[in-house]
Amino acid sequence: MFSNTEIGIDLGTANVLVYTKNKGIILNEPSVVAVNTKTNQVLAVGAEAKSMIGKTPGNIVAVRPLRDGVIADFDITSQLLKEIMKKAGKTIGFALRKPDVVVCTPSGATSVERRAIHDAVKACGAKNVHLIEEPVAAAIGADLPVEEPVANVIVDIGGGTTEVAIISYGGVVTSNTVRVGGDLLDDNIIQHVRKNYNLLIGERTAEQIKIEIGYALIEHQEKKMDVRGRDLVTGLPQTVTLSSLEIQNALKESLLHILEAIRATLENSPAELSGDIVDRGVVLTGGSSLLNGFQEWLSKEIIVPVHIAPNPLESVAIGTGRSLKFINKLQKAAT
Repeated sequence: MFSNTEIGIDLGTANVLVYTKNKGIILNEPSVVAVNTKTNQVLAVGAEAKSMIGKTPGNIVAVRPLRDGVIADFDITSQLLKEIMKKAGKTIGFALRKPDVVVCTPSGATSVERRAIHDAVKACGAKNVHLIEEPVAAAIGADLPVEEPVANVIVDIGGGTTEVAIISYGGVVTSNTVRVGGDLLDDNIIQHVRKNYNLLIGERTAEQIKIEIGYALIEHQEKKMDVRGRDLVTGLPQTVTLSSLEIQNALKESLLHILEAIRATLENSPAELSGDIVDRGVVLTGGSSLLNGFQEWLSKEIIVPVHIAPNPLESVAIGTGRSLKFINKLQKAAT
């Protein structure tokens, strides 16, 4: 029972999710680590560390060790993984004894970055570590028939990157990765508010604005929202009212980048698979695919059906765990 534990890890820029065969998603924590800069000691990980962002004394920083879907700080990522594995062990009810682990990697990751992810997980006590490409994991998690020779188009909009891939017969036929994701959309909002209102807002506030009044490029009933931040002129707290139309405008450029990546991938599709795409359409996964009006806007632009996966936030983690069933077949397709 102990040696045969199988877990899937979605090592995302914004969140780390852990999936087990018997219990489904057992852990969903933000990819944030709070570190004491004087002693290099890790003080908190996950939700606890995220609540500290922008609210800590000078010697404690809340950092995200994963940027654009890849490891930016190896040591801190190792610490994050150790804590995640510990928490997962407690949730399952026993210490994880040498589990088999499947971790997803961005399809644009270099061999060095893949090795870093492999080594970080291995260092946490995993028996075997398999790597699977993120779009393939997302497609499996979205219940697409990845083993069959039909076109499955997946658009995975994560925290750091958007990955667009056409998957057929267990492998990626063509793919594109752009470094546009939820984080960049938040940053667009921060810069817009700073430039137009001389107001400084934090990442969490920007994310709240995106969720409540962020819209893809569609016509909609205007919404308004009061936002608090620090006035850059006086240095005092200040409240301003933002409109969904100006936020839509602030997000426009980034959304067009995503559209460009989708179009480029579809243009590179083999002729035989293009027919499948017209019938089957495109499936959206990842948290940012839930942006208001995104599905409607995309289907107008690319003129094929656009579907949202059953659990867009968890698709990659679910697919990572499920992929153990046919990991050998997938690896054969990849080699």
